[in-house]
Amino acid sequence: MFIDGYSLQLLLGAWITIKLACVAVIPGLLFGLLAASRSSWPIYLRYPMDVFIFIIRGLPEILVIFFIYFGLTTMLSQLFHHYVDISPFKAGAAALALLFGAYASSVFQGAFAAIDSGQLEAGNVMGLSNWQKFIYIQLPQAWRHAIPGLGNLWLVLVKDTAIVSLIGVSDMMNQAKMAASTTHQPFTFYLLAAFIYLLITSISQKVIDIFSLRSKRYLHS
Repeated sequence: MFIDGYSLQLLLGAWITIKLACVAVIPGLLFGLLAASRSSWPIYLRYPMDVFIFIIRGLPEILVIFFIYFGLTTMLSQLFHHYVDISPFKAGAAALALLFGAYASSVFQGAFAAIDSGQLEAGNVMGLSNWQKFIYIQLPQAWRHAIPGLGNLWLVLVKDTAIVSLIGVSDMMNQAKMAASTTHQPFTFYLLAAFIYLLITSISQKVIDIFSLRSKRYLHS
């Protein structure tokens, strides 16, 4: 029963891990999609975004998480002249979203580049606006090309959630560490955590495969 109680905490930590990844992936996708279009931005906007993406991709994930959690807390506290407490969960989700989006921007750039330019010319002939061409021509096809890369980034995101335990989020790794230190059975609980991670990533891969197949259902062989 002692181990079972900690196993339940581990499962609750797994739920936090899944929730953290899901919360981070949506803004991460939007940020990546926005950053992928920066080549068409004015130079005074494009260069700062290029530098920002370079920094996010060049730093270890743990440093990005620390900078967001501790740096943002310090900055807001100085701005408002009193201590501002930022939730570790929110800080971790924001950091993971930035990391996901920085890498997703390259995936989206490659996906948009793979679209036949003739289809955009056809859109011009039909009198479609730039927004209509983006919604009806570019985005659906870019999504099909981007799914494999985005799927890999999602799997990396799920595993990167383990890092947020360092700022106090009660995710699965945090729970496994506490259970291992209390019961002196590290192999048992870390093995159980590994099994749950493999289960999550296996299910994720099946979902990614379904999305990939559905995105190709209108293609002719």
